[in-house]
Amino acid sequence: ILRLFSQPLFELINKGAFIMIIVLKNDQATAAIEELKQYFGSQHEIFVHNNRVAIQNTDPSDLTPAEQAAAQEIITDVPSAVQASRLFHPEDTIIKTPHSTIGGKNFTLMAGPCSVESAEHILKMAQVVKNAGATVLRGGAFKPRTSPYSFQGLGKEGLIALRNAADRLELDVVTEVMDVEQVPLVEAYTDIFQIGARNMQNFSLLKAVGKTRKPVMLKRGMSATVDDVLNATEYIAAGGNHQIMIVERGIRTFDNKYTRNTFDVGVSPVLQKLTHYPVIADPSHAAGHTEFVTPLALAGVAAGANGLIVEIHDDPAHAFSDGAQALKPNEFNEMVVKTNAVRQALQSIE
Repeated sequence: ILRLFSQPLFELINKGAFIMIIVLKNDQATAAIEELKQYFGSQHEIFVHNNRVAIQNTDPSDLTPAEQAAAQEIITDVPSAVQASRLFHPEDTIIKTPHSTIGGKNFTLMAGPCSVESAEHILKMAQVVKNAGATVLRGGAFKPRTSPYSFQGLGKEGLIALRNAADRLELDVVTEVMDVEQVPLVEAYTDIFQIGARNMQNFSLLKAVGKTRKPVMLKRGMSATVDDVLNATEYIAAGGNHQIMIVERGIRTFDNKYTRNTFDVGVSPVLQKLTHYPVIADPSHAAGHTEFVTPLALAGVAAGANGLIVEIHDDPAHAFSDGAQALKPNEFNEMVVKTNAVRQALQSIE
């Protein structure tokens, strides 16, 4: 590596002021990366993706022209969520589960009831999901509710029912994990961990799912900025789990009288510019009312979301939770037809 970087550069890096990305020349990358790991690995965090190495560094103005020429490119304006950044990982992350391919040019439809209410009901809803062309069945076995007296979920019984319904119809499962202690249990039954909006900055939980190798669906917190959610993904990635997708489910603004939250439709292209992780739109939690779910779903698709996650129920008035925002099966089918039309229209003009 000394042929690539002079000793003064090593000294600069050892000061560890901030992160810099070194884009190595492809024909020298393998050897250079190993040397960098050996030299700095005991003292500094080093992140490697293909021919890119992110490492702590100091003032780049101190680099000589020769040092700058030793690399193909040196990137100094690096966000704190370095592993989430396209500067470090330019190509799209593609997440593969048994029945779905999420990210890139793929579009993934996920749907199901807010809560798993019974084995019979979740199987019935899974059939609706399957018939509509979705590949992921959602449903909560553990429910974070505003009131402690509201339905909290069926727990393990709900996980078993959800898994059985999905397996019977060849669907993937996404379900929420609420705390660190639940991770091993939920991991045994799900294909995708869901981290809810209330837990977006539960850093212990993010670290715990980061140690697993199951995909993680991270929902943007109701008051979270773009940088907040990207930094939250970094806690997962720091554990070695890079199968992450970000969900926009609406944020709390000055006027949520008519919708549950304000759907930030513009965040999808912003995130896709900044990060390589797939972006999923959740129109159900943004709308809070059935009549607004489909319009917001269409907006999310038009803005370039990589997929949708939608709540459905055959009897919303008697749903155990969030019935007001659940689409009935026929409404869900109509939404799917419309979203497919929007996708086809976008493809025709690309």
